[in-house]
Amino acid sequence: MSKTLTKIAEQLNTPRKVKSKKTTEVEVVTQVPKVQLIYAFNGTGKTRLSREFKQFVAPKGNGEDDEAISPREKILYYNAFTEDLFYWDNDLEEDAAPKLKIQPNTYTDWLLTLLKDLGQDANIVKYFQHFANDKLTPHFSENYAEVTFTLERGDNEGTEPLKISKGEESNFIWSVFYTLLDQVITILNVAEPENRETRQFDQLEYVFIDDPVSSLDENHLIELAVNLAGLIKSSKSDLKFIITTHSPLFYNVLYNELNSKACYLLERFEDGTFALLDKHGDSNKSFSYHLHLKQILEKAIAENTVQKYHFTLLRNLYEKTASFLGYPKWSELLPDDKQAYLNRIIQFTSHSTLSNEAVAEPSGPEKNTVALLLNHLISNYAYWQQEDPNG
Repeated sequence: MSKTLTKIAEQLNTPRKVKSKKTTEVEVVTQVPKVQLIYAFNGTGKTRLSREFKQFVAPKGNGEDDEAISPREKILYYNAFTEDLFYWDNDLEEDAAPKLKIQPNTYTDWLLTLLKDLGQDANIVKYFQHFANDKLTPHFSENYAEVTFTLERGDNEGTEPLKISKGEESNFIWSVFYTLLDQVITILNVAEPENRETRQFDQLEYVFIDDPVSSLDENHLIELAVNLAGLIKSSKSDLKFIITTHSPLFYNVLYNELNSKACYLLERFEDGTFALLDKHGDSNKSFSYHLHLKQILEKAIAENTVQKYHFTLLRNLYEKTASFLGYPKWSELLPDDKQAYLNRIIQFTSHSTLSNEAVAEPSGPEKNTVALLLNHLISNYAYWQQEDPNG
């Protein structure tokens, strides 16, 4: 049954029957699951759901209730808007060193003050360097309002401050959040509130994490998922976690690492409504990721609504099929003029290297390419007949 995102948020906050381990026994209790894992394709509404959930759990006060709890006291979240709080000051006119500045607001003021008070800047640096470059070093300003980056040379001197890539920037922001989350879990694991290092997390109920993996290669993505799952499993408090992702690999690793969780597929319908469907198993077993991709592409082709992102879905299908069949490169599955088709797909699936470079919307012939390549894949590889006998 279709619902609004607000109703989906309410569904995530609704108690349900879950298995709870008590010593050697397992009992069924009614509560909100400790971990809720959600898979959704890009553009479905994951980020909007994180905002709706935040508003549902901790609505902003209307100024009349002095006792209203600040949203950050009830929910800690990471999403695309978290990254938007960090921005570059290049100061080209003065030829000053590029600085990554942090947008001042109640959330970032609280976040940075807390990290400073807890002395966590060294842990942020350590975690960031592990996923980026062990020589690339962030330096916080004294008030934690901005960060500069240098590349260490091994002689106790570094380069002049430099501007890091977008992927490295995303890794850094995630490192800030992950370090805070580590501290939150550690502090809340102290059973008696009066014995905790800080009381700022006493009323925290939820952590909502939306897709922290967009800039990672597969090896680091798996490692991040394992680390995150380990951190969640170490939580002994009543803190609850919601994780959304568009990556089947990230979903599958979390699914296998987290023993106690509820799993869903978030779907969006043409009328703007949504459904949150219970799923059991990893992405291949529970919602046949590759078949779902095929259905989306066939629908877009039939309705002549092929967009740029459909090329990404098509590439995903080729990559999955090549991996299953043992081909070292997915491009080997393309028709005769492989390079021409490869160039066409790459054109629409590679990230732009220039900020002002934009890829045009697919033309009619380019849209036809999606249909041709999908049909080629299904018609020429027995894997698809085996997987989808009705296709």
